[in-house]
Amino acid sequence: MVKSQLMTTLAVPEPPSRRERHSAERRERLFRSALELFAHKGFAETTVEDITNAADLGKGTFFNYFPSKEHILLAFGEMQLAKLQAAFEEMRKSNVPVPVFLRSLGPRMTQEPMRNPSIIRLLLQAFLANTAVREPMLDLQRRVTAIHTEMIRMGQERGEIRDDVPPEELAHVFRQTIFGTLLIWSLHGDATLLNRMERSFEVLWTGLAPRTVPASRSDFAADWATWGLAL
Repeated sequence: MVKSQLMTTLAVPEPPSRRERHSAERRERLFRSALELFAHKGFAETTVEDITNAADLGKGTFFNYFPSKEHILLAFGEMQLAKLQAAFEEMRKSNVPVPVFLRSLGPRMTQEPMRNPSIIRLLLQAFLANTAVREPMLDLQRRVTAIHTEMIRMGQERGEIRDDVPPEELAHVFRQTIFGTLLIWSLHGDATLLNRMERSFEVLWTGLAPRTVPASRSDFAADWATWGLAL
C-alpha cells in the first residue's frame, strides 16, 4: 500500500517554474504575432524584426525559440496535430460513432487561425518549398495520416464504415477531401468554409458508408446533436 502511494506521488508532475512559464509565454507571443503578420502582411514580406517588434521582444529572442520563419509554420502544424490527437482521444473515451466524429472533425480542426485563407496558402507553400521544414512537415503529415487511418479502422471494426477497402486508402481519401476543400476555399477566402466542409463530407460519406446502410443528411444532423458535436 505504501509503495503504491509512493509511486502515485512520484508520478505527479511538478508545476513549471517561473522561468519556464515566462519562456513559454514568450514563445507563444512570437508564434501568435508571426501568424498574424503572415496573414495580413504576407510571409515573404514579414521579417524576424517585424515579428519581435509585434511581440515586444528583442530580435535575438526569436532565434532562442525558432531557427527560422519557416519553423513557425512547422510549430503551427504541430499544434494542429496535437488538436487532432486530443480530439481522437476524446472520441475513444466518449464512444462517439466514428462517422459522426469524422463529420465534426473538419469544422473543429479549422477553427481560428485556420479560417484565415492566407494561413492555408502558407502551409501549402511549406509543403512545396525546398526549405529546411519540408521534410519535418511531411513527417508531421505522415503522423496525421496514421491517426486518420486508426479512426477509419475503428469505424470498420464497429461496422460503421465499409470494410472492403483498406483503412489506409480510405484515410488518404478523407484527407484529400478535407485538404482539397481547404485549398479551393483559400482561393476565395469567403464565409463558406463550414458549408463547403459539410457538403464535401456528404459526398464523401456515400463512399465511406457500409454498403448496406444508406445514410441521410437528417440522420447525421440528429446524431451530431446527440453527441454534442454541433458547432
